[in-house]
Amino acid sequence: MKVNNQAIKRIGASGQISLGKEFAGRTVLVNSPEPGVWLIKTAQTIPDSELWLHEPEAAAQLDRAMAAMDQPPEATDLDALELHLSSR
Repeated sequence: MKVNNQAIKRIGASGQISLGKEFAGRTVLVNSPEPGVWLIKTAQTIPDSELWLHEPEAAAQLDRAMAAMDQPPEATDLDALELHLSSR
């Protein structure tokens, strides 16, 4: 769906422009492909400390963990676990 709305806005003395209340609090990307031209896109950002979650290996591990949460719990043989851990 392509929506092409055009409006005339005036940049205030402080260099700000209002895009409307529907965008209040949103993060946007502002691209200036040439002087006097701005392309504004709404965006979501990822904190640097959470970028690792979006790497393929981490995402796959998280997907497996989430899938495991749907499985019913199983009884654990603690003697077998201890034997397995001690053989490492």
